[in-house]
Amino acid sequence: MPSWLVVILFAVAFLALFVLGMSLTLIFKGHHIDSEIATNENMRRLGIKCVVAEAMEQQAEEDCAARPCAGDCNSCAKE
Repeated sequence: MPSWLVVILFAVAFLALFVLGMSLTLIFKGHHIDSEIATNENMRRLGIKCVVAEAMEQQAEEDCAARPCAGDCNSCAKE
């Protein structure tokens, strides 16, 4: 059997196992795997945030620290 045919057969088998695994997850859990950080409840519960949200929070904190506030930096971040 030619080596290129073996490689193609392994790739097709791997793809078939992947599709089967994703299908079983959908069948047993009833929904797709939620890998989006912003919408995954378990990630939010653990305090995991996406990089964009962390950068926006950090930028708001830096902007607030650079300007004098009335003691409430939350009001500065909303401006």
